[in-house]
Amino acid sequence: MSALQPDLFPATVSRQTFYRQLTSLRWRWTLFLAIGAILILAAWLGLGKHPTTTFDLTRHNVPLDQIVDGGPGKDGIPAILTPRFISAEDATFLQATDRVLGLERESDAKAYPIKILNWHEIVNDVVGGKPVVVTYCPLCGTGIAFDANVRGNPHTFGVSGLLYQSDLLMYDHQTESLWSQIGMHAVAGPLTGERLAPMFLEHTTWSEWRAAHPATLVLSTRTGSFRNYDDDPYLGYAERRDLMFDTTHFDPSYHPKEWVVGVEIDGIAKAYPFSDLKKAGTPVGDQVGGRAITVRFNQQSRSASVIDADGTPLPSIMAFWFAWYAFHPDTHVFTHPKGNSP
Repeated sequence: MSALQPDLFPATVSRQTFYRQLTSLRWRWTLFLAIGAILILAAWLGLGKHPTTTFDLTRHNVPLDQIVDGGPGKDGIPAILTPRFISAEDATFLQATDRVLGLERESDAKAYPIKILNWHEIVNDVVGGKPVVVTYCPLCGTGIAFDANVRGNPHTFGVSGLLYQSDLLMYDHQTESLWSQIGMHAVAGPLTGERLAPMFLEHTTWSEWRAAHPATLVLSTRTGSFRNYDDDPYLGYAERRDLMFDTTHFDPSYHPKEWVVGVEIDGIAKAYPFSDLKKAGTPVGDQVGGRAITVRFNQQSRSASVIDADGTPLPSIMAFWFAWYAFHPDTHVFTHPKGNSP
């Protein structure tokens, strides 16, 4: 063969030489980096990803890849198990515009300041002789109180450190089942599928609640935890459009943090954005699930509540729009004829 002609049939590399190449340091590093990149990509995409947790997720009724680690871990946010209360006169740490969750039953009226709930999220209590659990999710803006009796027995609850649809997942100490706050049911564990009964709760300002309930008791800052309750760990979050955790369903019709009051009757959900309630004035008469209701909006305290035709308060949820929609993607929405806000 001429020296000017290419060698179309070069000598075959021996198996020994090929083996040495595969076992060389360079090849081993290349293989290591390739496998690492694949694992990182799989984790990023959530392929087969389950949350790292001590909770038993064998039984569940939501996709496990939608249960995510919120960061602090189990009881990293300490629920209040033995709450202390003070009189309204002694609650000097509260300003008039501070927000509270207010619960009234029988002759008991109690206020649970948001500045405390931001750090604890759950208060186990007894109101009017009934065991209750008062919950607050700062990520969703949702304050909901529940009857703490499950299957006829009182339960106490803690913060799991996990989230579902960016919302608080609490757990009961008796069975360690996981409960969705907005969903109001157990999503994993021995009690999967069981539901919690919501109670009427007001989400308003301290001045409004105190004026209506002058004998109210107030959750004390003596919680057993060292926290600066004047420090808001979520400062600015309610104004931003971004979310800390993704949701399965999202609708851009409103600002994600637009306040709405939502109600669900006989499987029919409807949201009333504050921007539309402000334009419509108050009260707003409507029908949901074939039931006549009235939505009352207080612009000064930026709060809303729902009553039935007899004037009886109905359990409703004040929430950020994104949170209500994440759990109620088929929701109806009240829109004032002047149009909604972007």
